[in-house]
Amino acid sequence: MRMRMRSVGAMLVAAAIWSLTGLVSIGSAVAGDDVVLGEGKMSLIAPDGWVSKEPRTNIVEVEFEIPGVEDKAAGRLTIMAAGGSVEQNVERWEMQFVEGKDATVEMAEMGSVKIHLVDLAGTFKESSGGPLGRVTERPNYRMLGAILQAPGAPTYFIKLTGPAETLAANEEAFKTFVKSVTTPEK
Repeated sequence: MRMRMRSVGAMLVAAAIWSLTGLVSIGSAVAGDDVVLGEGKMSLIAPDGWVSKEPRTNIVEVEFEIPGVEDKAAGRLTIMAAGGSVEQNVERWEMQFVEGKDATVEMAEMGSVKIHLVDLAGTFKESSGGPLGRVTERPNYRMLGAILQAPGAPTYFIKLTGPAETLAANEEAFKTFVKSVTTPEK
């Protein structure tokens, strides 16, 4: 028990130092401003109308609420760094759907950044509380994702989920956001 408490205490101290040193700008992203990732190794410009939110989980660095359309719910956009190959992560995203599991993946490049654009639709298994949390099935949902790979930077995963209508109305803004990625000049 004592060892477990020390581990928890060490993690809390590390998280506080990480936050204070600016390595993670949780909740600081503002629409129209730069969203800075990887200690300044990449940045993107958030579209007007997107609302910065406090991330629901510690692994998410930046979170936005994307405006819903008509009577449809808002979309949720998250950005996080993670490991694994592009293929492994696309498979993981496909497993978050009950149906419509075949992702469409397109490639793009913006300067030195490779972008893998992913599109999925069907019944989304929304998880609250991580992989062991409660799952709510969301029919007629869609996921737009982007995997960003830049030399010398962590791989970043951008994931927008929400009702298909909400994502259709925001698809161009999502693509513009992803393709606004820049890296510092060498």
